[in-house]
Amino acid sequence: MDSIAYHYHQRTKYDPETIANKGKALDWSKQPAPYKEYKIGHSFDLKPYLSQEKDREAQPYDEEWLRLSLFLLCSYGLTAQFQTIYGDPIYLRAAPSAGGLYPAEVYLISRGTNWLPAGLYNYQVATHSLIHFWENTVWSELQAACFKHPVLKENQLALVTTAVFERSAWRYEDRAYRRVFLDTGHLLGNIELAAASNNYKAHCIGGFCDEEINDLLYLDGHTESAIAVVSLLDTNKTSATDFTAPTALPSATVTEYPEIADGQLLHYLHQKTNIDTEPTKIDAARETPSLEDKYNFPFCSKIATITENTIDWGEQLSELENTILQRRSTRSYTGEDLTLEELKSLLNFTYQPQDYVAQGLDGEPDYFALDLVETFIAVSGVQDLEAGCYYYAPQAQELRQIRFKNFRRELHYLCLGQELGKDAAAVIFHTADLTKAIAKYGDRAYRYLHLDAGHLGQRLNLAAIRLKLGVSGIGGFFDDRVNQVLDIPQEEAVIYLTTLGRP
Repeated sequence: MDSIAYHYHQRTKYDPETIANKGKALDWSKQPAPYKEYKIGHSFDLKPYLSQEKDREAQPYDEEWLRLSLFLLCSYGLTAQFQTIYGDPIYLRAAPSAGGLYPAEVYLISRGTNWLPAGLYNYQVATHSLIHFWENTVWSELQAACFKHPVLKENQLALVTTAVFERSAWRYEDRAYRRVFLDTGHLLGNIELAAASNNYKAHCIGGFCDEEINDLLYLDGHTESAIAVVSLLDTNKTSATDFTAPTALPSATVTEYPEIADGQLLHYLHQKTNIDTEPTKIDAARETPSLEDKYNFPFCSKIATITENTIDWGEQLSELENTILQRRSTRSYTGEDLTLEELKSLLNFTYQPQDYVAQGLDGEPDYFALDLVETFIAVSGVQDLEAGCYYYAPQAQELRQIRFKNFRRELHYLCLGQELGKDAAAVIFHTADLTKAIAKYGDRAYRYLHLDAGHLGQRLNLAAIRLKLGVSGIGGFFDDRVNQVLDIPQEEAVIYLTTLGRP
């Protein structure tokens, strides 16, 4: 189906024969600012609540402010800085971003509590503060824009993540749309885990009226637009509820569109994947996920991945917080092997969240179209595991080998000549059948697939760091050659790569 999402994907592929003609020389003096500043509004400084020794007496609601401060810090806060040859330092955040460009903004909406007045807030990352830029109650407007989603009925707080597209498009041009949603997926992964460690339950909403959410936040929908809504349920006050409403709703499928100039494709796709009115295409109740894995190749070797070595996140998830704040993308690997048990632990944390309920984590985190995302692993150096390409079957919890070969040389090529591909012990590929996804969710499926791949990638990131392994996501690769070289079924569009190895 040649819809606008499919057209976009085909047109933004990297190919060795044409990649030399893509991209442009970067003028670093014109890089968009990675922060948004509000000139008006009341500022709430969140830094004092992170200090062990306050220079004032305890105040009412300090506990609520501490939880919110830690939650925002671990979701998207500044965690380090390093100097550059261009003079200005680069500040790193809790969630990874392609090129360190950080296209996301985080907004907080309060229904109105004893400690947090009603209205709209922007999380000011640079100062770790909240700017209260609109003081009127807007909760009913939020509910209407989310088509009365039940997760907004009882709670008091919600987040909206947005994207300032030019921050990524400045470097990656039209292909930046992929990276914006992968980056937001990383952020949602942090939000899910940081919420649990601070006694919130994060409920994601991907199906909403885009124009109404943008209007609510005073965004133009072109330079900056809403990407995801996250309801925050305070589990200290209300027990988590099993909501049946879907996290994702379909948009239209656009099959007739004009010739679109380079540089305009990103914005055109985003506008065409907006939702204007509540869709009726799918049932209101969440669909039951399939109990069977998609691929079961005949006569393939099968390796069980069930493990007792679940990752220990420490007492009251203290090590989870430390891991989030210490996370860094690995820049090089030694080429040494991983152990099979390490790989099993990585897969266990990423795909089997039910095994971490006893530690206080969410056993059913929200995704959007996870049943449409598949996982393949190119193994180059894992002890007791033959080199080759494997399909990971999360329901059966096993690896199914589909190709016998050491792909180090090919992975170096597929990853645009990056040494990370060659020296990694394993490379994880997230893929999806675009035709099937678009048939279910319209062109908006393209958003959901990248959000979910980024979410999975962030769980892999944190699991690897906790195990003292190296990890780095890669959004630039020779799309079609991946399928050809690794023998991944041709209908599977490659969405994201995560490399793993010894740092």
